[in-house]
Amino acid sequence: MRVEPFTVGDFVHVFNRGNRGMPIFRDVNDKWRFLKILRFLNDEYLPSHPFREITSLATFDVAKLNPLAGKSFEWPKHWPPHKPLVKILSYKAKKDHFHLLLKEIVKGGISKFMKRVGDAYTKFFNTKYNEVGKVFQGSYRGRTVRGDIKNLHYLDAYIQVFNAFEEYPGGIKRALVNFDEAFEFALNDPFCSLGESFGKRNFNIIDRDILAKDFPDLETYKEFVKDALLVRNIREILGRLTIE
Repeated sequence: MRVEPFTVGDFVHVFNRGNRGMPIFRDVNDKWRFLKILRFLNDEYLPSHPFREITSLATFDVAKLNPLAGKSFEWPKHWPPHKPLVKILSYKAKKDHFHLLLKEIVKGGISKFMKRVGDAYTKFFNTKYNEVGKVFQGSYRGRTVRGDIKNLHYLDAYIQVFNAFEEYPGGIKRALVNFDEAFEFALNDPFCSLGESFGKRNFNIIDRDILAKDFPDLETYKEFVKDALLVRNIREILGRLTIE
């Protein structure tokens, strides 16, 4: 799929899937590395070996994770002040693909950032599993969010709630029946940005300034999501903006 040209100010739904539909995350530590790539490679400054320079790269014990600590996501003190290439509004890492909602803030920022993400994760994956070749189907797929601000709201809910609901025991249908419980499930998913969006975790990956204007608290957002998923058909609303 041809990637659309983006201009500064564009909001973009970015997606990538494993090559030949294969899993890109084989264990929980693969997902942690992906989140750290989102955090530390989203910057104009890039050392030759960024992860060698980050001292706190110990893997998490998810059962003991303090969601408010986020110590291993602190910006290295010896690096220049953080100057992001893109704004990351939301994300979800799944077994064989991932979704991102990005804002282009510097010319070519999304393209540069996604190349870094793809290259860094491919190198990590192939080294860890002693493999060669492509990890992803291609560079990435991206679609610009146009029209009413509501499209941005719905896409955000699709990425960080609908996709998390698909992993709820029993799948999306069961999640919709048990909406409150499933929403809590998504909120506690460390590989979904929902918890970070509303202060449950502090990984410093996302920038919620834009969406926080319309959803100042969790309950307001939850009611919006409930309407989007239970009353409306979020996939029909979004149409071509959803990428599978």
